[in-house]
Amino acid sequence: MKVGLLFNGQGSQQAGMGTDLYDNLPGYRAYIDRASEILGYDLNQVDQDEEKIWQTQYAQPAIVAMDAALAAVLKDAGLTDIVAGLGLSLGEYPALVANGILTFDQAIALVKDRGAYMQAVGDQNPGKMVAVLDDNQEMIVSVVTDLQKQGLKVYPANFNTFSQLVIGGVEADVDQAVAALTDAGVKRQVELPVAGAFHTPLLQDAADQMADRLAGEDFGQPAFPVYSNTTKTAFEPAMVEQTLTDQIVSPTYFADCLQQMVDAGVDTLVEIGPAATLVKFAKKIAPKEVARYTVTDLASYQKVVEALNEEKG
Repeated sequence: MKVGLLFNGQGSQQAGMGTDLYDNLPGYRAYIDRASEILGYDLNQVDQDEEKIWQTQYAQPAIVAMDAALAAVLKDAGLTDIVAGLGLSLGEYPALVANGILTFDQAIALVKDRGAYMQAVGDQNPGKMVAVLDDNQEMIVSVVTDLQKQGLKVYPANFNTFSQLVIGGVEADVDQAVAALTDAGVKRQVELPVAGAFHTPLLQDAADQMADRLAGEDFGQPAFPVYSNTTKTAFEPAMVEQTLTDQIVSPTYFADCLQQMVDAGVDTLVEIGPAATLVKFAKKIAPKEVARYTVTDLASYQKVVEALNEEKG
């Protein structure tokens, strides 16, 4: 068995996430309590707050803490055949904790500031993101590029699958892009409930602040490859600072990275985090014979631990 871990990003959060894990798994609770110490507030309470959990400054540490804690307790429960990792955007932080490039404490401290930077920029310069569901992504990029030449601020942001591309930018400009794509034959587009135009140049101020924040950080050696959404290559310590800066304003290429994982021999995917999102993408990318699991709560944690241990014999 060759396991690839998938880590949720922002947008997967929901009130009540991790509550049953916190109440029943002492190892998980210890990580969340440690995150609370670093953050200076009770993260378990934030996880249950319907209003705060949707604010970027709280959502980012909450998701990273849950993802990283779950990966740690899964390893302790016997999930040891991990050969690769992949996080969607913010999910790269817990992925880098899982492979040893970042420490848990370091990741929580970094995303506390990352979330604050992005919240501030989003408040000042709100944007919009829309998922475009069509397999002609060259056409979508061409339409968006033409609009940019006209002075519109709209950009390709997330290449989630080979038939789902999220665009983002200034609200009115994204609306024009939606209309242009409809005229070009796109049948389905879905507005996303996000707090800003992530992975676009509208977040440049946050990226600049993150560059300063990352300067001087020490990074460990990876125990297994984690593929970068930004570069489509595995993270190396020397590239972490630049890549995590560029990540904020650059498109994500999750589909390409997942394809690389499968091509490298991953035969079992385990998604970790508040929601079962990435396995849905994987269903459209990975072959049917690649096993897919999700761990979002206590019941799914117990089910996956049992199933994976059975597979190992």
